[in-house]
Amino acid sequence: MSPIQDLTIETIDSIHTKEWLRAYQRVRAATDAICEPLHKEDYMVQSMPDVSPPKWHIAHVSWFFEAFILKPFHPSYQTLDPAYDYLFNSYYETHGTPFPRPERGMISRPTVDDVYRYRAHINQAMEELLNDPPQEHLQEILHRLELGLPHEQQHQELLFMDIKHILAQNPLCPVYRGDLVSAPAHEVGELGWHAYPAGVRQIGHDANDSSFAYDNEMGRHRQFIEAFQIADRPVTNGEFLTFMQAGGYDKPDYWLSDGWATVKAEGWKAPLYWVERDGVWHHYTLSGLVPVDVNAPVCHVSFYEADAYAQWAGARLPTEAEWEAVAQHVPLHGNFVEQGHLQPVAAAPGGSSEGPRQMFGDVWEWTGSAYRPYPGFRKLPGSLGEYNGKFMSGQMVLRGGCCATPEDHIRTTYRNFFPPHARWAFSGFRLAKES
Repeated sequence: MSPIQDLTIETIDSIHTKEWLRAYQRVRAATDAICEPLHKEDYMVQSMPDVSPPKWHIAHVSWFFEAFILKPFHPSYQTLDPAYDYLFNSYYETHGTPFPRPERGMISRPTVDDVYRYRAHINQAMEELLNDPPQEHLQEILHRLELGLPHEQQHQELLFMDIKHILAQNPLCPVYRGDLVSAPAHEVGELGWHAYPAGVRQIGHDANDSSFAYDNEMGRHRQFIEAFQIADRPVTNGEFLTFMQAGGYDKPDYWLSDGWATVKAEGWKAPLYWVERDGVWHHYTLSGLVPVDVNAPVCHVSFYEADAYAQWAGARLPTEAEWEAVAQHVPLHGNFVEQGHLQPVAAAPGGSSEGPRQMFGDVWEWTGSAYRPYPGFRKLPGSLGEYNGKFMSGQMVLRGGCCATPEDHIRTTYRNFFPPHARWAFSGFRLAKES
């Protein structure tokens, strides 16, 4: 169970509050473990505007607890440095003026040591607050903590994404961790299909369910879905390589207009991190540069590339309603961060009586759905209302989590979103088609 999903806020007592403190400590320790293999020089690099330096991530998640819990509710809290409220605010315009995202790599001061002192300062204050909380504010404190913990888990995944992009720019292809678990080697076989009848489905998080969900998942509602088929696993590296060899990146026939313009402007010829050496395709991983496993799910492709492949293959991407309707009947387990691969791995051999394989973990799966609000969507009050709602334009939905997602962070209803050109996330896709 999740550090937050196994706790409820309906009953508040000292034992319950201590459980929240232990959950806070577990999540914070996981962030520290991600950064432990880094050298100080790694903490400062910003390899592109969408990537944040690791130093900024570990400061920002501390800032979140400071801004939204400690300052409003800790009666004697003293900030370590008032400038941090500006430097480490991500995008909360109603809270203050955020420091420009593309310039985060310019913040050489405070130093890495300063940022870790800030992190320790926040931890001490949070432990003080949860050990002796003001009873009149305890319910709101715990509601905000219930958001702050998965917020930090999101940044844990972003840290893996950003560290990988940072290290990949180095021509030495440095290894982030040399102790990652090797991927199983086996054939996945031909792509199979599961068929589903037309009908009305319920999707979205049920407000009567007390477990945590983000506001963008709320508003369980009915949606009619036509009969469809969905692939029993994601598209593999080998299958995507066939698309490349067939001239997939050279023919505008398969591409959306914006996608084709991006291909030409960026010079895309393969997924991100792929490089051909002596006629063999390799890709950069957190274990360094390795040959591409043709049986593993293709990763680090944009929505445009996923959509173009689907067009080439005579199929399409599933809608998020189709994806969720299928996933509701699939066990929630897979290749998450706890498995220690930090890389997608080949699907287990054979079909599954439980439904499609690899619905959860391995790669975030692009859907054909734009990121828009569900019926009845309501933003959270105050500055926290900026958490999701302000991004509901120009983004596409991804589902299922990936190899860098904490397993207790994911849900069937979880809606991730990225702009269609983004490739540095652990993103892949599976196919769908009409029945």
